[in-house]
Amino acid sequence: MRNNVETIAAQPQTLRRAIAFIHDNAHSDIALTDIAVAIGVTPRSVQYTFRRHLGTTPLEYLRKVRLNRAHRDLQAADPAVDTVMAIAGRWRFGHPGRFSRAYKDAFGTSPSLTLRR
Repeated sequence: MRNNVETIAAQPQTLRRAIAFIHDNAHSDIALTDIAVAIGVTPRSVQYTFRRHLGTTPLEYLRKVRLNRAHRDLQAADPAVDTVMAIAGRWRFGHPGRFSRAYKDAFGTSPSLTLRR
């Protein structure tokens, strides 16, 4: 995301509503069209708004929200009961290798190390 990300108050309502929808539904299987329908605009409008104001795409933003939630859950998990893939699956990551790579890129460590700490 951009270094000069606008404050929430300065963001357009379309963006605020899209962000709220993403945060409220990150656990669900949502696509760009779902975001657009939920906030009453076209998919292209959602893409343009995210690119213009956040310097990213709506689906990349969703992926980051999911990664942060998986990170939080891994930190709070019991390694005797929970698994990395169960937590990743909860946040809609279906491919172990891709999840592990994205997680390590975002947090500098593997999800399994986070779980064991």
